[in-house]
Amino acid sequence: MTAKAANKILRPIIEIDEEKCDGCGQCVMACAEGALEIIDGKARLVGEILCDGLGACLGDCPTGALKVVERLAPAFDEHAVEEHLAAQSKDAPPPTLECGCPGSAQMSLAPKSGGCPGTAAMSLTAKTGPKAQAGPSALSHWPIKLRLVRPDAPFLKSADLLLLADCSATAYPALHTDLLPGRVVLMGCPKFDDLEDYIRRLAAILKEANARSLTVAIMEVPCCRGFAHAAVKAREMAGVNVPINLVQIARSGELLEQKAI
Repeated sequence: MTAKAANKILRPIIEIDEEKCDGCGQCVMACAEGALEIIDGKARLVGEILCDGLGACLGDCPTGALKVVERLAPAFDEHAVEEHLAAQSKDAPPPTLECGCPGSAQMSLAPKSGGCPGTAAMSLTAKTGPKAQAGPSALSHWPIKLRLVRPDAPFLKSADLLLLADCSATAYPALHTDLLPGRVVLMGCPKFDDLEDYIRRLAAILKEANARSLTVAIMEVPCCRGFAHAAVKAREMAGVNVPINLVQIARSGELLEQKAI
């Protein structure tokens, strides 16, 4: 037996089938030890010593990609878990731009008048939302990509935030009349982007900006659920009590669901 093998024991541990995993992030939310993360659109075990092998995450996986196996692995380390969770809770540094491109310059915009309701507390009616009509833009700021917005941006202060999955913007015809008015939008893709980075950035925004509310708009597909996880995790990391509302959009463009999370 090698020295490396001698440091391992035969014990239960999580195994992930990458072919079945759709990157929805439900297992990440269910893992109290922080042993799972979404990396490159897939759930990954980020440290064997962080996994207790009890399988609390199994019931939250909609595709059956997770299972508990018994194999040689380092022993579960509670102290390492505490250090890992403490490191995750630290504030993320303000995001920096990789280039000085003027298209990413921060600015506030004045939404055009002419029929766009300006309240953030608009009531949305499931499956019978208003039909889209040509009209002015309700966009209030730039940039809109979450990875480019600084936590100290003035348009974030005491704002009603909208965390918008990219596909939702295309699918929902009433975006500029129902979701954007009165809200500051932050866009991204929960499947193909770095979800853990998004959690850190959103946590920094929630803490710095003292946001009034956070609306999360996602598609009905499983991989979009990662944004709901990101919002809840960011709120915990920021240590704030901002209300979070989830809006789910059908691929056909209908509003399927609206609920607090």
